[in-house]
Amino acid sequence: MVRAQRVRPCAVGTSILPGPFPVDRIRKGLARIVDERTALVTGGAGYIGSHVAWALLDAGWRVIVLDDLSTGRRELVPPAATFVEGGSGDAALLRGVLAAERRIEAVLHFAGSIVVPESVVDPLAYYRNNVVGSIELIDACLAAGVKRFVFSSTAAVYGDPDQVPIPEHAPTRPLNPYGHSKLMIEQVLKDCDHAHRLPHVALRYFNVAGADPGGRTGQATPKATHLIKVACEVAVGAREAMEIYGTDYPTPDGTCVRDYIHVSDLADAHVKALEHLMAGGSSLTLNCGYGHGFSVREVLRMVEQVAGRPLAVREGPRRAGDSPRLVAEPGALRERFSWNPRHDDLRTIVTTALAWERRRVGAERGAGRTAALS
Repeated sequence: MVRAQRVRPCAVGTSILPGPFPVDRIRKGLARIVDERTALVTGGAGYIGSHVAWALLDAGWRVIVLDDLSTGRRELVPPAATFVEGGSGDAALLRGVLAAERRIEAVLHFAGSIVVPESVVDPLAYYRNNVVGSIELIDACLAAGVKRFVFSSTAAVYGDPDQVPIPEHAPTRPLNPYGHSKLMIEQVLKDCDHAHRLPHVALRYFNVAGADPGGRTGQATPKATHLIKVACEVAVGAREAMEIYGTDYPTPDGTCVRDYIHVSDLADAHVKALEHLMAGGSSLTLNCGYGHGFSVREVLRMVEQVAGRPLAVREGPRRAGDSPRLVAEPGALRERFSWNPRHDDLRTIVTTALAWERRRVGAERGAGRTAALS
């Protein structure tokens, strides 16, 4: 059974004004509703999914969010979106959602497990969630006639690359089950496009960080492992300390180098990918990054500068499955979609991430004071 906890109301004709009956205005309003495009966002209560949901709404889309809330947070779903609680691998639920919402024109798939070390320890969970669950979703889309699909992939498909920055045609040699699981679904999408005509865009994310500059959403994942998120939690006192995993990599300062992309720029890339498919564009696989990287130590220094305080940091051994350097060659994304990022600056990324963490800590402390007084 489909459970939609919130449905956006129709505002057409709700006010009565003096003067002639507003026939033309009502006709225009009804035409807007009929023409309004609808997208299903799986994992839309999560970090990246919620930012993309907001970006789609800003671009005039109607949005349905499907999320089982295993790691997502209900409060991150935009109020104007329709919310359905459930997993993207639940075939019966998917059939019900797609049947009830026959105007769904595209699916953007973010639901999945994403922690690299966890995938090494529990690979079956990753193949079950990321591969089996995604196949159920793709199958349901084909059965319902939904023929536009945007897939959340990862730079982890490249493994330890021979060339940096990494172009899309670089060999794919994942070092961990997480990367393998994403690469498998990229291949499934290619095969389905060949067999069933399923235009899709697979976006290979590099390291996503930051938060919505307007404070509407951010990263609220429990026990998050993303470097900038963890460092900001330490800076605001939500964690006591953090650890650098490996200081002996073949990089200038011995720590891993990553290409950090602001989540709002990534969300804009998804909207452009969807516009490409709506215009009849062919399937694409594209890198999402800025084309330059920062080491772990450089990131931590920036967090300390923005926060105005030192961080408690410990040095530890390498984690299984980590690559020394992952930096994108993003030229294809810029060229294909005329994508011009607005937040390509490490200080900006850290500033928005830190503002989000301070807001969260303030809200939690306020809730605690209210509970104590009640």
